[in-house]
Amino acid sequence: MSDSVIKVYGAFRMYVKVLLMWDSKIQIDGGGKDVVLASMLEARNLVVLKHGSVISSNAALGVYGQGLLNLSGPGDGIKARQLFLSLFYNIEVGPGSVVQAPLDEDVRSSLDALSICESKTCPSELIAPPDDCHVNSSLSFTIQICRVEDITVGGIVKGSIIHIHRARTVTVTDGGAISASELGCKAGIGRGTFLKYGAGGGAGHGGQGGIGIYNGMTSEGGQRYGSAYLPCELGSGTGSPESGDDSAGGGLIVIGSMKWPLARLLIYGSVSSDGESNRDTIGNSSGSFKGGIGGGSGGTILFFLQGLLVEKNSSLSASGGKGGIHGGGGGGGGRIHFHWSNIATGDEFVQIASINGTVASSGGSGNDDGHFGEDGTITGKECPVGLYGTFCTECPVGTYKNVAGSNSSLCTPCSLNALPNRADFIYVRGGVTQPSCPYKCISAKYKMPNCYTPLEEVIYTFGGPWSFAVFLFFAIILLALILSAVRVKIGESEVTYRATSAIHNDAYASSPFLLSLAEVPGASRAEETQSHVHRMYFMGPNTFREPWHLPYSPPESIIGIVYEDAFNRFIDEINLVAAFEWWEGSVHSILAVLAYPCAWSWKQWRRRKKIHRLQEYVKSEYDHSCLRSCRSRALYKGLKVGSTPDLMVAYIDFFLGGDEKRLDVAATIQKRFPMCLIFGGEGSYMSPYHLHSDTLLSNLLGQYVSTAIWNRLVAGLNTQLRSVKQGSIRSTLGPVVSWIKSHGNPQLERHGVRVELGWFQATASGYYQLGIVVAVNENFYKSHHHHEHAPDFGDRSRKNFAVPLLGSKQAIQDQPCTSYGVSRKRLTGGVTGGVINEETLKSLDYKRDYLFPLSLLLRNCRPIGYAETLQLLICIVLVGDFTITLLMLVQYYWISVGAFLAVLLIPPLALLSPFLAGLNALFSRGPKRSSVTRIFTLWNTTSVINIIVAIVYGAMYSGLSSLTVSSAQASNTKSFKGRDDDGWWILPVVLFVVKSLQAGLVNWHIANLEIQDHSLFSPDPDRFWTM
Repeated sequence: MSDSVIKVYGAFRMYVKVLLMWDSKIQIDGGGKDVVLASMLEARNLVVLKHGSVISSNAALGVYGQGLLNLSGPGDGIKARQLFLSLFYNIEVGPGSVVQAPLDEDVRSSLDALSICESKTCPSELIAPPDDCHVNSSLSFTIQICRVEDITVGGIVKGSIIHIHRARTVTVTDGGAISASELGCKAGIGRGTFLKYGAGGGAGHGGQGGIGIYNGMTSEGGQRYGSAYLPCELGSGTGSPESGDDSAGGGLIVIGSMKWPLARLLIYGSVSSDGESNRDTIGNSSGSFKGGIGGGSGGTILFFLQGLLVEKNSSLSASGGKGGIHGGGGGGGGRIHFHWSNIATGDEFVQIASINGTVASSGGSGNDDGHFGEDGTITGKECPVGLYGTFCTECPVGTYKNVAGSNSSLCTPCSLNALPNRADFIYVRGGVTQPSCPYKCISAKYKMPNCYTPLEEVIYTFGGPWSFAVFLFFAIILLALILSAVRVKIGESEVTYRATSAIHNDAYASSPFLLSLAEVPGASRAEETQSHVHRMYFMGPNTFREPWHLPYSPPESIIGIVYEDAFNRFIDEINLVAAFEWWEGSVHSILAVLAYPCAWSWKQWRRRKKIHRLQEYVKSEYDHSCLRSCRSRALYKGLKVGSTPDLMVAYIDFFLGGDEKRLDVAATIQKRFPMCLIFGGEGSYMSPYHLHSDTLLSNLLGQYVSTAIWNRLVAGLNTQLRSVKQGSIRSTLGPVVSWIKSHGNPQLERHGVRVELGWFQATASGYYQLGIVVAVNENFYKSHHHHEHAPDFGDRSRKNFAVPLLGSKQAIQDQPCTSYGVSRKRLTGGVTGGVINEETLKSLDYKRDYLFPLSLLLRNCRPIGYAETLQLLICIVLVGDFTITLLMLVQYYWISVGAFLAVLLIPPLALLSPFLAGLNALFSRGPKRSSVTRIFTLWNTTSVINIIVAIVYGAMYSGLSSLTVSSAQASNTKSFKGRDDDGWWILPVVLFVVKSLQAGLVNWHIANLEIQDHSLFSPDPDRFWTM
């Protein structure tokens, strides 16, 4: 049809395959008010209305089809008093088009004819409508859309009672509307009251109507009625019987049914059943004004559906109307109910509603003094377990629900007693249905079910910290006993082997052999003693920055046996040999940063290589051209390089060749004294000061003092020197001076010998050596007393005294001397230096110890005995140290791999090496046992740096954890349990205590190894010399 009009009087029947209307109209007059004839239009395929095409009827109209019903745009419409649309595959109501029932002028008569406005029971067809979808004017619907797959509303679907039945999807697009607003009852059950000269109260429905107030007179609002959980009533109205003005309530919209729920309702526009608002002013017959009438109450929106989407800027509303001016009360809100169908639970749960727009059933506002109407109800079907609320969403995380219902109070908080400290309740699809709420550790680093760290898993496997500590203690004791037993067994085996070897060697030595004179030890030593002239000490600490070197000026005692020019050339060559290569120092610097004990071992190794190189050079490579003796030059004899065992001090001994022609050479042999003996060591833990007395010195001094007395003096002096520290030399060297004065000299003076403590060979860097001066002469005491109080000595500055930068002759001239009436240069045997006594001790220079805290663990102490018990304790502490170290590494590996690597590798090797170094120290035998044990202590002390790194990293980790906990507490309104690991510091602190205890035990053990005779510490000189 195009530009056509069909008018029908009576019932209309049309059966077509396709109905296309273009600017056309079909107008059906079904008869008067009492005669209502139903009409029917059936199209097998398409029904399309365009360009203002309208199908209208003042009676019941049914439109059927099997394809598409399309109202294309503005002006298109299907209107009837009662309208039935069914059997289409798809209905599209385009923008601007209208589907309406009843007609505008028939609203009042239509609703008056319906008893539903005054009925308190729900019509059965609203809950369980018939399945045939035929036109039935006896039904209460004004619009029924039945058995249509998909419905798209871009225009307006408007009716008093709208029912959409057996549809799959309903979509209300942006700008579209399904509306029953202001199409409800004019009166109804919840009608608001109206006074003749006052304002009207608002109508009630889901909420009570607002009170109307005008000129001090009040009108009560309408009452609430209907059920909130299955509403099926229209909204009520209010009005003035005298004037005929009224406000209608909202209508009724039912989508779906109990049996055939809607699959999806998508709202991008609006679905509304609001009450009517009244703004007119009511006047009486005399023209005076009265109060305004109240607003109509909201209607009912009832959905039977499975899924709902209310998009942003869209609305779903059953609100009350506003009261009229001059005190009209607001209408009460209507009722909205969602009767959900097939709510999936558990793992099959899917969200049934997404609400981003507005869902409202608010009461209307009153005017002037009029009161607001009460809010209506928005309800949903009772939710199954785990779900709550109108839209059956999952209970919040941390709550559970094990009963049916929608109230939020049914979501009971989970018990925090069963929640570990480091756990959070987790989201469970479909909500939690049991009191035992599932949880998850706050980090994957923790292990379920108790959210323990790996270390805590081990601890609580044994019943807790105290039980684990007791178990660990006894396990460590057991392992230490086994280790100690193995150590003792190996020691016994070595003693047995050595004893067997000694017997074998004696038997082997008893066999007759011819030995050369040079192979006879006694003869060789006696010859060396007789021919020895002078011992010349190298200067410097033998480090990579300051290697050994010899001064150029030959001492007076050897001037007669050397050529001075050749001697200076020899000094150049020997100093060149004594210097280190650059790469040796570079390797040492790198190792000092990475692992200081390795740097120490490297330095000692290079020192050993260096002394061997010096010995080889003097013995085999140098032609001895500086010596005057032809025999010495020919046999490469006359010079001999030696050193102290710690490789800190080296020297060259000069010997006569036997063919010297000078007459005074023999006299120089008798003038060896005063003799300078320089201490080995440097006053550190690894190299304490000590006097090394070799056979040559013993034989030389044996001419004046018995070997037993001299050896006893050296042993006693070394016990005193062990405790001297370079960093505090002024305080620690005082007891040595006092000991020499009280123990040493009184005994030696009986034999005409006296020793004095002194410093020697100061270098430009400030390094100087300590030693003693041995003087033998009958004029000793007189000379010493004379020079001990030299007036210029105490006035010297510390710098000039301790770090002389002048030549040897000038420096000696500036020093006080103690001699037997000889020149000051001979005070120290031709070596630059000075005597140390109580007065000069305060002037000694020293280097500050910036690592003083660590030096507390490295101390040379006195022996305490109990060697086996002490070694057993060291075994216990060593095993405990290793065990706690492994536990701490496990703890920091749990914190992060970065923390683990930082603790393990800063510095590298230091944390685990003490255990291996300790085993090496415990099982070592022989003269190197003491030095090996000192290296173990050095590793142990170096590992303290790893502990410091662990404490610093742990403090940072704890601080960050505290910040995280604070932010979580600020953002979480529920109770929050503390989760920071407060015990992170326990293992590092315990390990530090264990290492400190271990250092003390090992220091005692070293003292036991180095000092076997405890009488060396006797304060009584008589007891000391009682051997």
